[in-house]
Amino acid sequence: MTINEFLEKWGRTMFEAPLAVQLSTSTREEPPELAEIRLAVLDQVRQKSYRSGGRKVFPHDLVCVEMRGLEEGPYAVFAGRFFRTYLEQEIHDALRDAGCRFPENLRVEVRASAGLPQRGENWLSVEVGSQAGTSRPIARLVVREGTANAAEVRLEKARTNIGRVVDVYRAAGLFRRNDLAFAAETEINRSVSREHAHIQFDRATGEYRLFNDRWYPRGEANLAECGTWIVRDGLSYEVHRNARGTKLEHGDEIHFGQAVVVFEAE
Repeated sequence: MTINEFLEKWGRTMFEAPLAVQLSTSTREEPPELAEIRLAVLDQVRQKSYRSGGRKVFPHDLVCVEMRGLEEGPYAVFAGRFFRTYLEQEIHDALRDAGCRFPENLRVEVRASAGLPQRGENWLSVEVGSQAGTSRPIARLVVREGTANAAEVRLEKARTNIGRVVDVYRAAGLFRRNDLAFAAETEINRSVSREHAHIQFDRATGEYRLFNDRWYPRGEANLAECGTWIVRDGLSYEVHRNARGTKLEHGDEIHFGQAVVVFEAE
């Protein structure tokens, strides 16, 4: 069974059986790709555990899983609540079976991306951290240049998308919805890509990070007119397309092509 077939079957049974039944069925029939994710997560959990007072301890209450280069179908499922719940259940069960103490509020955060990994990057990475002290600061984007669907957008979601249109369609249908869209037909707006960038709140660090989602065909000219960069303290910093993104600071002037927004955080 391929991972696409598995996910299709998974989706059909998602709401037709209790979670425990779904998980037991899934783990018996999981394809190699899903097994690789589960084993990588559990291996990282084991590496970060240690022995204290004659018993193993896993002190972290946050496990961050990041996957890159996913196809459109798996992307939607991996980014959803059910897959996160599945991984949390696997971790909890593995720690209990090993007699390991761990925080009762241990949770998993999954970041799925359709963009291909950069050279030297793995398609799957796992990190651990802490939820403590990561209450989300109030933040927003204020439009300074360009005509958008809103003059200001509060960053309340786990991920905020920015692009040329509201709904982005690919061959399989709706692929992405932009929260801040520069859809009006103006010269400034035409420099914004359909899938230009997104901002994520990193619970492990308490930071907002900006990611460049643009893909440039080799040899494309005038990239400076449609790229992504930040102006901070009078200096310009290009935001490259990679898996880490760029940390945002209050007052950053963000350029999406010729469109400009300001990042404000309290």
